[in-house]
Amino acid sequence: MTRLRVRAPELIGRGWLNTGGADVRLSDLQGQVVVLDFWTFCCVNCLHVLDELRPLETEFADQLVLIGVHSPKFEHEADPAALRQAVERYAVHHPVLDDPELRTWDAFGARAWPTLVVIDPEGYVVGQFSGEGHAYGLEVLIRELLDEHAAKGTLRSGSRPYVEPATPVTALRFPGKLAAVGDGSYLVSDTAHHQVVQLEADLETERARFGDASVFDSPHGVLVLPADTAERLGYDAVVADSVRHQIFSIRLSDGKIRLQAGTGEQLRERSGSGAALTQPLSTPWDLAWWIDRVVVAMAGTHQLWALHLATDPKDNSVAVLAGTSQEGLLDDGAYDALLAQPSGLAASADGSRVWFADSETSALRWIDLSDNGFQIHTAIGKGLFDFGHVDGPASEALLQHPLGLAELPDGSVAIADTYNGAVRRYDPGTNEVATLATGLAEPSDLIVEDGPDGAQLIVVESAAHAVVRVAIPVAAARVSGAALQTQRPATELASGPVRVVVDFVPPTGQKLDKRYGDPTQLTVTAAPEALLRSGAGAAQGLERTLQLAGDVREGVLHISVRAAACDGDPITGELPEHAACHVYQQDWGIPVRLVDGAPAELRLALRAAGG
Repeated sequence: MTRLRVRAPELIGRGWLNTGGADVRLSDLQGQVVVLDFWTFCCVNCLHVLDELRPLETEFADQLVLIGVHSPKFEHEADPAALRQAVERYAVHHPVLDDPELRTWDAFGARAWPTLVVIDPEGYVVGQFSGEGHAYGLEVLIRELLDEHAAKGTLRSGSRPYVEPATPVTALRFPGKLAAVGDGSYLVSDTAHHQVVQLEADLETERARFGDASVFDSPHGVLVLPADTAERLGYDAVVADSVRHQIFSIRLSDGKIRLQAGTGEQLRERSGSGAALTQPLSTPWDLAWWIDRVVVAMAGTHQLWALHLATDPKDNSVAVLAGTSQEGLLDDGAYDALLAQPSGLAASADGSRVWFADSETSALRWIDLSDNGFQIHTAIGKGLFDFGHVDGPASEALLQHPLGLAELPDGSVAIADTYNGAVRRYDPGTNEVATLATGLAEPSDLIVEDGPDGAQLIVVESAAHAVVRVAIPVAAARVSGAALQTQRPATELASGPVRVVVDFVPPTGQKLDKRYGDPTQLTVTAAPEALLRSGAGAAQGLERTLQLAGDVREGVLHISVRAAACDGDPITGELPEHAACHVYQQDWGIPVRLVDGAPAELRLALRAAGG
């Protein structure tokens, strides 16, 4: 296949981070391979890609320049101070272009977070990938480009335009989640320090620290087990490690840490179950105790899982509890429902349900068990691209990327409304939403404690690097803020038949394995549903004709794709009987506007690169 040969447009935005204040121009980087990573810091798939790119940055340090292009989804992500903190929080060690108006995003035709664009040493775009899991293909393409341009004499070594910024020193650094131990102390995940800290009742004095960077890598969820369970198992708490994709136990008496689930590899398939120590996980973000199991918010696969803990970790088991792994907002039986990056959990006091914060849809949802099995329900939330700070009836209320939950004594739910910097309250009895507190710095978790004057909240202020107490007001405030949507240029399409084509070229050395049928699948839905007269649903193949309704002029097409490619024989290219296979998948939410005379084809790149 002939590689794409399009001159790369210049990088334009509000400013640069990690460059010492200097601008970066592509013309200054000619002679080197450049990879642009279009990301936004709310997106768990983008965080996965950051981890995938780190080894390439190291291996090709002299001839590869990696540049992050931050194109925000949420309003809060367009705040330059929030972006600076996110670059530190997620250990981004390359230049980052701040692109709040999506000018560079639009110039390169990006349609999804994350998107990777490869530019050759002569300044031409030669590849575009959507989603995660492209590390191998990127490495192959980079090596091919280095060989090609070394032979042409157009390759040069050079220094990267990265300048390491100063990092402030604080006792906690971007703490994530919190749990009460029961003796007046609290466990908090000190996420950027890669430790778990036991704090005394004053929320500042440290009783103990557990682990270090050799054990944990960005721990988040912490769960103190019921006393009888802790006695049976021989440890007190479990911790979800979001980057190592594992769950560990901690015995507080002597600090012993032991692996309980996960292999250390990220799960690439859509589901999993079986022995917990042999099953890969994907960015476990929070934990809750329900029906004698640990419920895991598996943010990386947009699912809830259940972990059964045995006295011997070899006998632990995991299973999917809810979610298909396709990202979205759809209530149904648990195995058919769509979730979107669940990041906060709270079991109800009566044991009837687990509340969860579905952060990418800015939603409050819950799972319960009925005669028909596990069911998913939504209390607040409209979709992947609707958010804001609006109180009132739950059907009209809006949140902005919530990450934490706690049940209040009256059965209502306190919500760490992270990107609004607020604590919100949902009352199931009245189905109303109100605001309890504002002015917080990215609150990421909260719990309820009994104080001398009644119940109060302990809140993790992640961006303030602190854990604080917040009073629960007798009368909650009501905020009528802005109802917002993610602002991206709409794609103009013709009404009537529109052909959707997903470009996918396996990396050199891999082939689509068609021995057992078509290994690709395309799923299409629309919001509003009336936008799509036909063509909805899941089916094999990477092409489909949709029938768009002419009387619905605007909406969002939700397109998910999955493809499996396997390693072929390096000489013959044939697939051996037990070939190693790799899954590539991506979800797009594409705003569309129907215009007479507009194109009748929509092309998307899962992996559009030659080789």
